[in-house]
Amino acid sequence: MNRVFLIGNLTRDPELTETSSGISICRFSIAVNRNYSSGDGERKTDFFNCVAWRGLGENVARYAKKGNKVAVMGSVELRNYEDSQGIKRTGVDIVCSDVEFLTPRSSQSGDDYEAPAPAEKKRAALQAFDDDSDIPF
Repeated sequence: MNRVFLIGNLTRDPELTETSSGISICRFSIAVNRNYSSGDGERKTDFFNCVAWRGLGENVARYAKKGNKVAVMGSVELRNYEDSQGIKRTGVDIVCSDVEFLTPRSSQSGDDYEAPAPAEKKRAALQAFDDDSDIPF
C-alpha cells in the first residue's frame, strides 16, 4: 500500500499550470517538522514536493499560499529523469488525493483571499398528495 499523510506549511506559493491536453496541475512544496530534536537541540525539517491534479490543484492554487498549514493525503511517486548535464536523477513527489486547508481564514491576509461562492440550493416544491382511495384499510 502506498499512502502518505503529511501536515506542514507551504514553502512557496503554489504554481498552477496546464498540460498540453488542458489538464490543470498544481505544484507546491511543504515543510514538515520532525517529532524529535537532534543532539544539539535543533529540530530538523523535511521538505516534500507535492502535485495536485485537476480541480484539487485549482483549489490549492486559489486558496493556499506560502506559510499556510495544510494536511496532504496521497501517494509517493518516483520520477526518473536526465538533468541538463546528462546525469540520471530520481525525483520524489507526493501525488495528492486530498488537501485540507488548516490555516484559519481569519489569519490569512484578506486582500487576496477569495471565499468560495455559496452553492445554490434548489428545493423542490412540495405538493399535497391526497390519494386515500387506493388504500385498502
